[in-house]
Amino acid sequence: MTQEIEPRVTMRGICKAFPGVKALEDVEFTLHPGEVHALLGENGAGKSTLVKVMTGVYQCDAGTVTLDGKEVHISSPAAAQDLGINTVYQEVNLVPTLSVAENLMIERQSSVFGFISWKKTRERARASLARLGLDIDVGRSLGSYSLAVQQLVAIARALDRETKVLVLDEPTASLDAHEVETLFGVLRDIKARGISIVFITHFIDQVYAISDRITVLRNGRFVGTGPVAEVPRMRLVTMMLGRQVEGHTGDRPSPDTIKMEGEALVSAKALGKSRYLKSVDFDLRAGEVVGLAGLLGSGRTETAKLIFGAERADLGEIRIDGQPVSLRTPKQAINLGFGFCPEDRKHDGLILDLTVRENIVLALQSKQGIFRRVGEAEQNRLADEMIKALGIATPDAEKRVGQLSGGNQQKVILARWLVAKPRLLILDEPTRGIDIGAHAEIVALIRKLCAEGLALLVASSELEEIVAFSHRVLVMRDREKVKEIVGQDITQAAIVEAIANS
Repeated sequence: MTQEIEPRVTMRGICKAFPGVKALEDVEFTLHPGEVHALLGENGAGKSTLVKVMTGVYQCDAGTVTLDGKEVHISSPAAAQDLGINTVYQEVNLVPTLSVAENLMIERQSSVFGFISWKKTRERARASLARLGLDIDVGRSLGSYSLAVQQLVAIARALDRETKVLVLDEPTASLDAHEVETLFGVLRDIKARGISIVFITHFIDQVYAISDRITVLRNGRFVGTGPVAEVPRMRLVTMMLGRQVEGHTGDRPSPDTIKMEGEALVSAKALGKSRYLKSVDFDLRAGEVVGLAGLLGSGRTETAKLIFGAERADLGEIRIDGQPVSLRTPKQAINLGFGFCPEDRKHDGLILDLTVRENIVLALQSKQGIFRRVGEAEQNRLADEMIKALGIATPDAEKRVGQLSGGNQQKVILARWLVAKPRLLILDEPTRGIDIGAHAEIVALIRKLCAEGLALLVASSELEEIVAFSHRVLVMRDREKVKEIVGQDITQAAIVEAIANS
C-alpha cells in the first residue's frame, strides 16, 4: 500500500472576524508538497484574509494551522518567513531605484571585515537568479527591467531563504502572454524542487494551465476543493458565483424597445490597453442597456474605465456619434456627457466628509467649470429634488454622506450624475453591498432611465440583474470580450457557459 504524503500546510476551522464582518468562518485549506494550488473566489470571498492568516499578517480567532504535521502559531510575517512561508504580491514590493543585487540581498549582503563586499553580493545575486534560469545584469537598477523580470526577482528573493511555501498573489496581473509563459516555466521548476505554491488569480485559463488543485471560497466560507482534472470549468464558475444557474431570462426588457439600427452613441472597436485590457468591441445606442458580465478580474471594470477616460487606451478606437475620439481624462468624458459610478463608491466615488448636497453637485460643477459656479439656491434645489426622486434616506441635504447607509450612498452617486444630465451612464457594480430594498430600487431606476432614452453600460457580477435589464451582454474573460449575447438569448446559463468555455 502506498503511503499517503503528509500535507505541507493544513488549515482547519479557520475563523476571522473584524468589526461587523465575518471574513472567514470555519474555512479549511490543505496544501501538499510540490504542488501549485489555485485559491479562487470573487471579491469578499476571503482569499486575502486566509493567506494573511497563513503568512502571519493576521492571527485567526479560531482554528489550527499545521506545517509538516506540526501545529504552529504564526505570530507575524517574520515568523512565517522563519518557518519557510514567503509571499510575493501583485505589486512588486521591492525598490526600483536600487540595483537588482541590492534588492535581492537587502539585509543579507556579503561582508568582509564588517564592510559590504559588493563583488560577493553580486555573485550571490547572480546565483539566486540562475536557479530560476534568469541571466541579467544584477548591477542595473531593478526599475529598468520589465515587470516580468521584476516579478522573477521578487520570487528569487523569496526563494533565497529556506522556502517551503511560496504564496503568489495575482502574479500575472500585469504580464503579457509571453511573460506569463516564462513565469509558468519557472513555477514548474520550483514545484519540481518540492516547494508548495499557492496561486491566487482571476484568470481561469491560467488556473487550468498551471494548477494541480483548486480550492474555492465564497463569502468567507469554504465551498470546495479538488484536483483540476475533477473540476470542469462550468462547475468552477458555478462554485464561485454561488448558485446553480437557471436557463430562464427573467423579467427583462425586449430588445424591440430600442432601435438596433442607426448610428451608435458609443462605438468601440478592438479597444484595449497594453497589460490592462486585451480587446473589446461593442456599439451602444440611446435607450439601450449593455451589460458587462464575467468573473472578478475578467475586464469588466477595465472596460468601464477606458470608456470613461480614467485609463487611456493605446489600442483600437472609440467613436462618439460616429466621430473618432481620444479619451484622455474623465473631465473630457464628462464634457461629452458621460457619467461613471465606480465599484468602490467610498474610495473612488464619494467624498465622505462632504454633505449630501455637496456630493450631488460635484459633477455638474465640474461640467460647468470654475467660472460658472452652481449657486447655493440651485444646489439646494437640485439636492432636495434628488433626495425626493431617489428616496435617499437622510434628514436633510446637509448630512455628511459618510454617515449614510451603503444603499443611500449609491443613490447619492446616481443623483450626482442625473443632475448633470448625462447621455451615457456607466455603472460598475451598482448594487454591491446594499440591502435588498435598495437593490430593487436601483434595478428599477436603471430600467426607468433606459426607458427615458439614457444609454447605460452596466458591469455586474450579479447575473440575475444583468439578465433582468440588459438588451445585450458582453461576456468578458481574462481581460477580453469572448462573446456577445443579444435579446432572448440572454440567460444566466448562456452567460456562465460563455465564461467557462468560450
